[in-house]
Amino acid sequence: METTATDPLKHAYRPQGQGFMALVALVFVAGTLAAGYQVTLTPVTLVVEGHVQRLHTHQNTVAALLMDAGLTLEPEDIITPALDTVLEPGLIVKVQRAHPVHISADGHNTTLRTHATSVEAVLEEAGVSLGPHDEVEIEGELLAPNSELARLTVRRAVPFTLHEDGRATTLYTTAPTVGEALRQAGLTLYLADNVQPGLGERMSAGRHVYVDRSIPVAVQVDGRTFRTRTHRERVGEVLADLGVVLTGQDYTTPALDASLGKDTTIRVIRVSERFLIEQEPVPFESVWQADPDLEIDHQRLLQEGARGIFERRIRIRYEDGHEVARAVEDEYVAVPPTTRIMGYGTKIVVRTLDTPSGPVEYWRVLRMLATSYSASTAGTPKTSSWYGRTATGMKMRHGIVAVDPRVVNLRSEVYVPNYGIGIAGDTGGAIKGQRIDLGYDDDNLVLWYRWVDVYLLTPVPDRVNYVLDH
Repeated sequence: METTATDPLKHAYRPQGQGFMALVALVFVAGTLAAGYQVTLTPVTLVVEGHVQRLHTHQNTVAALLMDAGLTLEPEDIITPALDTVLEPGLIVKVQRAHPVHISADGHNTTLRTHATSVEAVLEEAGVSLGPHDEVEIEGELLAPNSELARLTVRRAVPFTLHEDGRATTLYTTAPTVGEALRQAGLTLYLADNVQPGLGERMSAGRHVYVDRSIPVAVQVDGRTFRTRTHRERVGEVLADLGVVLTGQDYTTPALDASLGKDTTIRVIRVSERFLIEQEPVPFESVWQADPDLEIDHQRLLQEGARGIFERRIRIRYEDGHEVARAVEDEYVAVPPTTRIMGYGTKIVVRTLDTPSGPVEYWRVLRMLATSYSASTAGTPKTSSWYGRTATGMKMRHGIVAVDPRVVNLRSEVYVPNYGIGIAGDTGGAIKGQRIDLGYDDDNLVLWYRWVDVYLLTPVPDRVNYVLDH
């Protein structure tokens, strides 16, 4: 059967076939364009602070790539390879960010961006040096990625002099007040202690702080014990402060006019009276005697001591129903004690010590606390005629040491390991006993504070102190 032009099936078929062919052609063109676009992209790897991104880009340089990625760079950031490097397939671009650090030191505030990995390196980069007693306060997490601004605050230590129990000690502190400085120094204070200047006073360099310690006192009276602290000097004054009254034959130990010592216990005896022979040991004395057969700085027992026997006829006294006092009627030594004799060596033996500068002869070795000084650190003003001069008139230099003349004879020679030979040409107010202050020139001063063996070199002096106080 024929189909006419008006056949509805044929009429409907043609428009659908033409639309489909047009759609196919459009998809083909779009696919071709997309394939061409993808072919022209350059694959690169971008690493920012350890985070890796794999990108495809039409940009042709590292700088354009980073701008396209929306990265804001700082002058201190490190980009590898260089910004003008032409992108190639497979290229790895690394961005190492400099981290911001705020530094407060010596009244100045500085913010820098850095790649340093330690506090010391950051401060060195900022030109800030630390003293041996300075402190650094860290706020925030230093050098952590994407952290808030880290803050370093340098607290400078200042010297101050602590006067306590008749001694002056130089200390260093970063504390803002006197009280905090003393707490930082490990001092325990009591309410009755006097501190000048006050605990709340501002601390400053060179300040003198005086601590007048109250002393602990225990008072035993009427079966009770009172514990207090006081600045009083006499037993009677303490009892008056506590309202303790003595009547009749009551007495105290120590006596009412006795001076208080540290941790004194005052006993108040409330006083009612037989004879008794009582014996007690008599302590023997100890004396020192020169021993020419014993080497110097050695001791040995030459005679053993023995206690004697002391007898007394006493009157026993009772207080509060208990025996509390005894009055001596007669007393004598029944057996005398035997003196203990200790020998100290006076024999001097000369020995040889090998040193880096050659052998030296010595006749004595002393263990001494070594410190060091130079002309500018000796405490003498440069305007003084004695500036740069020692107690013996010598010019201050390396090789001059300060000693206690009672221990080391002036103008004699000593050898100190890691220092060398020194002439005992100076003295010092703080150089007492087995102390030695090693002299230097101002331009080669080395700080010492340690115990060392000090060799006293020959010749042996005519005057030798065989027994030294330690």
